[in-house]
Amino acid sequence: MRLLSAGSDGKVAHGPVHHPVFARYYARFSVDAESRLGLADVRTRLLAGLSGRVIEIGAGNGLNFGRYPGTVSEVVAIEPEPLLRQLAVESAVHSQVPVDVVPGAAEALPVKSEAFDAAVLSLVLCSVRDVSRALSEVRRVLKPGGQVRFFEHGRGGGRVMTLTQRTLDRTVWPALAGGCHVSRDPVAALRAAGFELGPLRRLLVPEKGPALPMSYCTLGTAWRPGEPARR
Repeated sequence: MRLLSAGSDGKVAHGPVHHPVFARYYARFSVDAESRLGLADVRTRLLAGLSGRVIEIGAGNGLNFGRYPGTVSEVVAIEPEPLLRQLAVESAVHSQVPVDVVPGAAEALPVKSEAFDAAVLSLVLCSVRDVSRALSEVRRVLKPGGQVRFFEHGRGGGRVMTLTQRTLDRTVWPALAGGCHVSRDPVAALRAAGFELGPLRRLLVPEKGPALPMSYCTLGTAWRPGEPARR
């Protein structure tokens, strides 16, 4: 899903995110995908073991909220798209942990520095305008030694597939899919942003059947360097 984007001067570049058609489609498709594509299990693995204060960037319609463990003291969920944010607010009511849903820009998160124990990135790096700036913000708001849990799709497959992904990104796909790009490399972006990468698992979604340009996913953990030591 697409996050509010900021320009090089730190100001919002194109005003509030508003993708009403895509948002309605995503809200319906994502719920169906939980069981049909096995994403419910992926979300459970993504969030297992988290504790303390967590920031979730690009919360969408709040499908992660019900899967946070009780060891999490608070979730601040950033979502700029109005319809998806309203759905996230409704989802937050049913969460077992406190969830505060707020608007915001990935490239200019509206929270204090070093305020969170963990950050969650779930199918969002595909759609931010400035990936490096967004990840710099993630580093800023994490405590030293804080962790990033991520589930992202991106570049994958052979030469023909990667060519197809790049072609889609240069033409119709971002406009059709709320700013989504299918040829980005989220793992390389995290490494370039200075995060220490932990265990990674490559996934195909769906696991069976023909691979699609958006099928190549990675589930993993990274850390902001510094003390305290990684847990």
